[in-house]
Amino acid sequence: MKKTYQPKQDDVVRNWHLLDAKGEVLGRLSTKIATYLMGKHKPSYSQHMDSGDYVVVVNSEKVELTGKKKEQKTYKSHSGYPGGFKEVSFERLSKKDPSRIIEFAVYGMLPDNRLRSIRMSRLHVFKGEKHKYESKFNKND
Repeated sequence: MKKTYQPKQDDVVRNWHLLDAKGEVLGRLSTKIATYLMGKHKPSYSQHMDSGDYVVVVNSEKVELTGKKKEQKTYKSHSGYPGGFKEVSFERLSKKDPSRIIEFAVYGMLPDNRLRSIRMSRLHVFKGEKHKYESKFNKND
């Protein structure tokens, strides 16, 4: 009788992925990042455990949007207090902190469970080409 393989937490090997956002469409890039963070690209993927990888994204300010989203897209939040509603346009957020745009998109694509914050902690988004995780990537790849 064969048994279904259940991976253990000790068996998880976390790799590092470097993605360049230059010229990429936000939604397509975010789905790729979410797949790496969840570990769905691995044959040993199991939905109930965290088996994802680390993702480093560079050039976050050069991400593209399709259609009229650059003028129309807004990011909404509420503090929980009366009158605490805030709304920021895409253009304003891209000038202030372009890495937050990618983080918001990926956050919305991850399942809403207790693993979401753990997976988001493995996402590192940088403005420009430079990042502090150069040592994690092999130079001969």
